[in-house]
Amino acid sequence: MPESVCWQAARRHAFAVADACTILATTMKPILSPLLLALSATFCLPALIMLAADSRAAATTSNSPTSTQSSSTNPSPGTGSGAVSNARPTGKAATKAPGKSKARDKSKGSSKGSSKDKHNDKAKDRSKTKSAGDSAGKAGKASMARMHRATAHGDPEFANFNQWRAVTEFIDEMSNEHGFDREALRAHFSRTHYIDAVVKLINPPPAGRPKNWTAYRERFVEPQRLQAGVAFWNRHEDALRRAEAEFGVPANIIVGIIGVETFYGRDTGRFRVVDALTTLAFAYPDTPNRDARKDYFRNELRQVLLYARENEVDPFALHGSFAGAIGWPQFMPGSIRKYAVDFDGDGKIDLRNSPIDAIGSVGSFLANHGWLSGLPLVYPVAVSSASDAGWPGLIGQSLEARHTLAQMKEAGVNVALAVPESITYGLVDLQDGNRPTRYWIGTGNFFAITQYNRSFFYAMAVIELGQAVAQQRQRSMQ
Repeated sequence: MPESVCWQAARRHAFAVADACTILATTMKPILSPLLLALSATFCLPALIMLAADSRAAATTSNSPTSTQSSSTNPSPGTGSGAVSNARPTGKAATKAPGKSKARDKSKGSSKGSSKDKHNDKAKDRSKTKSAGDSAGKAGKASMARMHRATAHGDPEFANFNQWRAVTEFIDEMSNEHGFDREALRAHFSRTHYIDAVVKLINPPPAGRPKNWTAYRERFVEPQRLQAGVAFWNRHEDALRRAEAEFGVPANIIVGIIGVETFYGRDTGRFRVVDALTTLAFAYPDTPNRDARKDYFRNELRQVLLYARENEVDPFALHGSFAGAIGWPQFMPGSIRKYAVDFDGDGKIDLRNSPIDAIGSVGSFLANHGWLSGLPLVYPVAVSSASDAGWPGLIGQSLEARHTLAQMKEAGVNVALAVPESITYGLVDLQDGNRPTRYWIGTGNFFAITQYNRSFFYAMAVIELGQAVAQQRQRSMQ
């Protein structure tokens, strides 16, 4: 590790000296430019060699089966489903194709190097020197872009957030409305990092890629997670029974949620929460709902600062998912302040270290989002293939059970099982790659789970993992 740090420092210094020489070469007198350009190349070449070596090492690490990035760190309760710095606004500048850049530099150098006055040697020399300086300057920028690309895969990057107008407004707001000290907040943001990997992870998947329920389910309903779920249930049986009695939420649902979220505490997230939330609050990627999502994460940044002050916790000590979710149940800071409970009775709420607090808090969250004790969850159905069937209009309206069974049947939803007619439902579609889409009707309890994570896939994975753990636990007790 110390050797890698030294290499990184040497590389940064080499690029800095190379860039300085390149800039001076384009602004100094022509007689000095060749010497400065030579110095630039001298410093830049070893740096590029080191960069290539580090890139190969990074590629090897990213392909390792021991990578710690989990696919289960989804934005959790309340999240709804991703100019950054003055030096590096969004990373788009770093995606310029090197080949195209060289072609443009070559054509510009050629046009500038050909003087119209062939008999004026001085003018010709000055033109060639200027062209060389332009090309060297662009090459320096391209090398810096390559360095940014190599270091933008999860490593924190410096960003002077205190120079951003939106951050200054946020500091003023926290001071005026919540009594925070302005200088303390400026010191806080001087320690905060922009995380490029967070921006990449929050982006929606590419359009056109078919969803695959079978593949998604297999990520969670698998032998190791089932074994861990049985162990978790056995270890915390009393707390699970107490949560069901108090909140009406069965043990298998709580076990399913904690299993999907963090593999029963094994992966609670590796990002500093303040870094992730600051990045998303002020540098959310360009999406159709960008403004709404920035507002959401700005509020969560406010909530984490309030939570840290109320509980005398260093906010920089909080680690979580790329969206800022914390602890065993992956609660967002706002959800911690609203719904988390001290279920182990030690006088504090600690979702990072107390699985019992996590159990009670999951029950509390669902009870506050419409969960009703004893209500069923989902029933499999088929849909009519008639062109005038009305069932497609029932999908995607809202995450609520709004339709009666009679309305479902009238719209072409065929229910084979005996289903209660006194409650309302919502139509659920689970696209399954190249296989036929699976359809279910969900009750209010199904849609309560979607308030934890706004996804049909997520809610069904929670239900099926919880059921599978319960069945395996029952078999192990026989």
